[in-house]
Amino acid sequence: MTTIAERRQQFKAGKQALIEGFLAARPTQASAQTLLRCLARHVDDTLRGLWDAAGMPGGSTLAAVGGYGRGELFPHSDVDVLVLLPNGTEAHVPGPVKQAIESFITACWDIGLEIGSSVRTLDECLSESQADVTIQTALLEARALAGDSKLFKALTRRFMQAMDVHAFFRAKTLESVQRHTKFDDTPYALEPNCKESPGGLRDLQMLMWLARAAGLGKTWKALSARGLITPFESRQLQRNEGQLKLIRARLHAVAGRREDRLVFDLQTAVAQSFGFEGTGAQRASEVLMRRYYWAAKAVTQLHQILLLNLEEQINGLQQGGLRPIDGHADFLDRGRMLEVASDDLYQRDPHAILRTFLVYQQTPGIKGLSARTLRALYNARGLMDAAWRRDPINRATFMAMLRQPEGQTHAFRLMNQTSVLGRYLWVFRAIVGQMQHDLFHVYTVDQHILMVLRNVRRFFIPEHAHEYPFCSQLAAQFDAPEQLYIAALFHDVAKGRGGDHSELGAVEVKRFCRAHGLSAQATSMCVFLVEHHLTMSRVAQKEDLSDPDVIAAFAAKVGDVRHLTALYLLTVADIRGTSPKVWNAWKGKLLEDLYRITLRALGGAKINLDAEIEARKAEARQDLALHAQLPGTEEPLWKRLAVSYFARHDGAELAWHARSLWRHVDTQVPVVRARPSPIGEGLQVLVYSPDQPDLFARICGYFDTAGFSILDAKVHTTQNGYALDTFQVIRPEADVHHRDLVPMVEQKLSSVLQAGGPLPEPRRGRLSRRVKSFPYTPRISLRPDERATAWLLTISTSDRAGLLYAIARVLARHGINLQLAKVSTLGERVEDTFLLDGPALQQNKAQLQIESELLDAVSLPS
Repeated sequence: MTTIAERRQQFKAGKQALIEGFLAARPTQASAQTLLRCLARHVDDTLRGLWDAAGMPGGSTLAAVGGYGRGELFPHSDVDVLVLLPNGTEAHVPGPVKQAIESFITACWDIGLEIGSSVRTLDECLSESQADVTIQTALLEARALAGDSKLFKALTRRFMQAMDVHAFFRAKTLESVQRHTKFDDTPYALEPNCKESPGGLRDLQMLMWLARAAGLGKTWKALSARGLITPFESRQLQRNEGQLKLIRARLHAVAGRREDRLVFDLQTAVAQSFGFEGTGAQRASEVLMRRYYWAAKAVTQLHQILLLNLEEQINGLQQGGLRPIDGHADFLDRGRMLEVASDDLYQRDPHAILRTFLVYQQTPGIKGLSARTLRALYNARGLMDAAWRRDPINRATFMAMLRQPEGQTHAFRLMNQTSVLGRYLWVFRAIVGQMQHDLFHVYTVDQHILMVLRNVRRFFIPEHAHEYPFCSQLAAQFDAPEQLYIAALFHDVAKGRGGDHSELGAVEVKRFCRAHGLSAQATSMCVFLVEHHLTMSRVAQKEDLSDPDVIAAFAAKVGDVRHLTALYLLTVADIRGTSPKVWNAWKGKLLEDLYRITLRALGGAKINLDAEIEARKAEARQDLALHAQLPGTEEPLWKRLAVSYFARHDGAELAWHARSLWRHVDTQVPVVRARPSPIGEGLQVLVYSPDQPDLFARICGYFDTAGFSILDAKVHTTQNGYALDTFQVIRPEADVHHRDLVPMVEQKLSSVLQAGGPLPEPRRGRLSRRVKSFPYTPRISLRPDERATAWLLTISTSDRAGLLYAIARVLARHGINLQLAKVSTLGERVEDTFLLDGPALQQNKAQLQIESELLDAVSLPS
């Protein structure tokens, strides 16, 4: 008799041999299918041996259910089994039956089979499946393994007789919507779940469950024979299902555990198991992910076609619900879905391909494309060739879509989902499914572009004016929205080629505009926007907006108000389209400030710093009067501050500083004041203290320890040797109420500054998985500013806790004075800019030492 230890060794060795053989073999879909079936058979044989050894009572049955019931098993997937008992058997009552079941389940776990088991009688199976669609789904694929075959056949017969196909369809489609929502409704997540994400294996399994429940077939070929899909679609489903299975099987095998997410940590290892190698322009992981995204996209398209066909078959919608669409004889309205009037429409008239999406935009009430239309588009891909792209009628249709009063967002997303957009804009096809490893984009390039298009479009929709009122106000006055839409489509279209994608994209958009008959003026605008789509963000977040030369140079670059407005709208839309974490109110304020200052410069108002400062002082005095401050109380503070102070703060900030400090101008104790930020996010913190070399570092150290992120710092030194620093800070936690943190910040930061002592070591927070997987090479630039009166330090590196404090400690160690700090966080990458002065910067040797220490400080820990 075989012992448990021997069975465990046999099971483990057999499974390991199968997985090792799979990893050693050439990675093909056939090798994955063989592995899944062999693993299932290996578990089948093991379970049958344990079933016999446990002495299970006669009349009972062991069945495989769930995914295991399909006769396929991934290396580390669940093994779900059902112990089916005849009616009248009570498994919970002490006796031989209970003892045998417990012995069987215990033996399974003892040998390393982590089973999910259920024990039910025939009637219990039927009643519980009616109450729980998850159980119903698991039983739908049940497969007998051992025991009484008659009992299993009785279960199968009665289960199908009790099946309410309509209710099952409704439950599974609602479940699918919830699942897609959970996974961001996109197959293009940077760490997709190859089982559960849209376009993953679960979408294909759901289709087969619905077909099985309706008695329409159990294979893609069977569904093709029924006319629900074409033979070509059947082959495409089989091929893309095989690709997803291969990737998931390799993922399990490489991870050594159940892991269905293609997480950054594993993407490279899985790619290498395929034999993919990186090049200078592309990582091995990007090759893998591109394959995954293309398979997931095809599954998404085919899933929609077959799901609509199944719905028609199950719910009896094949007939009726059709009505003509006025002015468009080639299309019909089928229950608010756009349907081609004949299956061969696109073969007869390829112009109708693009016209489909124009009709979709123009017809009120249409919510999508019918299965017949989706199928016709899927089968018309071969028609969309170079001649079709050059066709003047198609070009006119495409421009008409861009110029429609509404519908661009949905139409272009639908064009991308059906692969029409990439086949019409061939340059767009190259970036479909392309990942971006820049630590702040969370979408693939094509999805980011469509997100930016959406954001621009929303500026022109009155219903969304409350989101960004200033952008909506400007958009309402912009006379050619299609120029912004074109710029959105092309701004990142040259990503991944190597070289400057802005310059390469400008070439592409110029070619597009000329081919589509845009005027020289319109072409010039689109080229400008694509070429300079990063410029406004860079100036706002990295340069000193109080410097007239900075504004003059930017104004000269944009040239006029129309170009400035268009660039501002595209910049806001672009930053918002990178990641939910990248945009914040502070970035919004910097961009709006730059827009307004530049607008005045373009309007002919010469930048007169003295006049601007006097206006701000007047505004501040009015504010002080409203707060019952006596006239002149601001003067003791103001007369000790340089022009740069007034240039970098608006009137409201000048008044707040004066109210907070008029009693403390000569204090020897640090004064800390905090308030909810006027921009509506985070805190604004004022620190006034006798200056000391490491003051900025101590302040950064406190914010680091307290869990605050510094968005901006304005640093000033008064004529009598006091530091007056203002910080914009935020706590990333979503549920924090910053107003409640004001007393804590004021008390604790003041205590830290008074305590003195050596600077503590920077906090070493945990690095995110993304930063670990895609480290960003730190870059440091230290050069004189344009006036050669100060030094400009620019640091780009991966973000982590304690980073700014680590930088500040290096500067303090070398006696470097900080005049201005601009902290720009782009997802998990930071680009910080500092304006510095200090004797050490004048010495080449000391400067090299500072740069070396800064690189050490910002580099990721090994």
